[in-house]
Amino acid sequence: MTSFLLLGILLGLRHALEADHLAAVAALATRHRGLGRTVLQGAAWGAGHGVVLLAVGGVCLLFRLAVPAAAARLLEAGIGVLLIVLGWGVLRRVVQRRVHVHLHRHDDGTVHLHAHRHAAEEAHDPEHHRHVHAERLPWRAVGVGMMHGLAGSAALLLLVASTLTSPAVSLLYIACFSAGAVLGMAALSAVISLPLRHTAGLLGSAHNTLETLVGLGALGIGVWVIYAAAGPF
Repeated sequence: MTSFLLLGILLGLRHALEADHLAAVAALATRHRGLGRTVLQGAAWGAGHGVVLLAVGGVCLLFRLAVPAAAARLLEAGIGVLLIVLGWGVLRRVVQRRVHVHLHRHDDGTVHLHAHRHAAEEAHDPEHHRHVHAERLPWRAVGVGMMHGLAGSAALLLLVASTLTSPAVSLLYIACFSAGAVLGMAALSAVISLPLRHTAGLLGSAHNTLETLVGLGALGIGVWVIYAAAGPF
């Protein structure tokens, strides 16, 4: 049993590396520069993903239900639409701004990279560097994770239903899988944040190019997910 639950955690870690998950978290990561905030985005995605898996899994296992194949494909197509929206949002931010990137020091001594916009005719104003960081939960990442969890619930439930007989053990396996996904996505977010921070520190145009690639990648994977979900029913 211990080995099986450990396998659930490892599969959850691997689950975080799927292309649509990577595209979503990369698009979310472009909204923040700080490493801690970016990792929190990934963990929030994993938390939303896990909550939905446990909720749907609990209901289905309790009442011996299954997610219909047609509904599963519609949910997958919804993920494709979501990725297109996220990718488009990244590209729109890149186009609508002229970014100034610099090292920024808070009064408490915290130093981090900060990007802000100057209009083309606007001179650089040091007061732009004075700002307050809003401390709020990354609900957008939680929502995106919940959508992914809902779309992936059918396949996971099919797996546990075909290998496990006890609903309690099945839910425990889903919990371990979800915990692995949280850890994997948090680690992946940390890795994603490194090139974003590095290019921001070197050259604003390089940073914008990287964000453009992230946006285009999310758009492309979103279209691919919709195409794959639109197969014959």
